[in-house]
Amino acid sequence: MCEFEPGPAMPLPGGIGISKLTVYDAEASDGLVGGTPHVHLACSEGYYVLAGEGAVQTLSTKGYSETALQAGAVVWFGPGMIHRLVNRGGLQILALMSNSGLPEAGDAVMTLPPAHLTDRSAYSKATALADDARTESAMARRDLAVQGYGVLRERYESEGPSALDDFYAAAIRLVQPQVADWRKRWEQGARRLADETGTALDALEAGTAPHLESAALHQIPAPTESGLHGMCGRLDVYDTRA
Repeated sequence: MCEFEPGPAMPLPGGIGISKLTVYDAEASDGLVGGTPHVHLACSEGYYVLAGEGAVQTLSTKGYSETALQAGAVVWFGPGMIHRLVNRGGLQILALMSNSGLPEAGDAVMTLPPAHLTDRSAYSKATALADDARTESAMARRDLAVQGYGVLRERYESEGPSALDDFYAAAIRLVQPQVADWRKRWEQGARRLADETGTALDALEAGTAPHLESAALHQIPAPTESGLHGMCGRLDVYDTRA
């Protein structure tokens, strides 16, 4: 069997990011066990369930839903979908994220009560993880987001889709200063790979394939970082950017 030497780093296919997620198993303020409800503004995200069972609760302009999760299931959604993972026993997920993992690198706003969404300073203060008490801080911000999420669901029942307008507007204001950096990540990842595919197709139509000569194997032998406190659980993160 031939052994391949790893080639220079390049993004994963499609410019996606991956992380192994062990969903929080502590009870939230509303009695459910699981993660922090939040939304992505520019990115899509998918779950491949590795083990355990639970559900993903979703809220969008189309309404509220709860989708069961069990080993082998795959679900995904686009930006604007408020989502919350519920852990009903040993839930572990391979999270697939567009734009080289941008959902974990900034494109996420938690459903905090409005008083904490007024500006970036207020939001950062409410969501920061204390160095000496990261687990406690993660659970505190989760419970705060669950509180705001509950209000959004109640408002949706009485007002319909317009109930989400204020939250979406506040989320947009919070992330606007980051958008220029997000654009760079997209250009260097998903967009670059899409353009390279177009170039390869042009070459193939012309009867050539110079890109085949640069084929290489790439690998990440272990997580880049392990056990991080994410919004939904503990994360083993793989840096998939070039």
